[in-house]
Amino acid sequence: VHRLVTYIFVYEDLISLICGAVIIWYFASSFEKNVGTVKYCFLTLAFAVLSALLYLLLETVVSRVSEVEDAEGFMPVAFATLGVSTTRSRMKRTLVLGVRIPVMLVPWFLLCIAWFIPHSSLLSNLCGLLAGQAYGFGYCFCLDFPESVGSKLDQVFPFSLLKRIPGLKYIPGSLAERRAFKSS
Repeated sequence: VHRLVTYIFVYEDLISLICGAVIIWYFASSFEKNVGTVKYCFLTLAFAVLSALLYLLLETVVSRVSEVEDAEGFMPVAFATLGVSTTRSRMKRTLVLGVRIPVMLVPWFLLCIAWFIPHSSLLSNLCGLLAGQAYGFGYCFCLDFPESVGSKLDQVFPFSLLKRIPGLKYIPGSLAERRAFKSS
């Protein structure tokens, strides 16, 4: 059961680790700013498990047709956060490589690009994207918890410790605290 989460920490080479770090930095940091550190940590675990379960379900079917890479790295979770961000975005169109495309197509375009990253599993990234879009459209409403719970979790270990580490940017759980944090 622990492998449903630990696969996100496995990298076969330095190139896939660097690509994973860039994706985490670029996409996941903006998602964390929107939901807070506590909810981001919870959703990271939830997206890792949902992506792994969907991967295990689809792997048996897809492996009959073509070879399937093993699920590894943080990219499925990054695609899940990207899926949530694009489904909940108020923007209709965005600029990608000088061309205006619908925001909903951005993760699918990036999924095609991620196919060329070494040791990147297209199926696991697709599962992450589908899990994120399902959450973004509200099909996984059971993963949401009230802001009051997030604020209370801000006060307990390990999150209380994360607040005290110098140089680490901790995003509060409640919307009012996040707005105050952004304005300061």
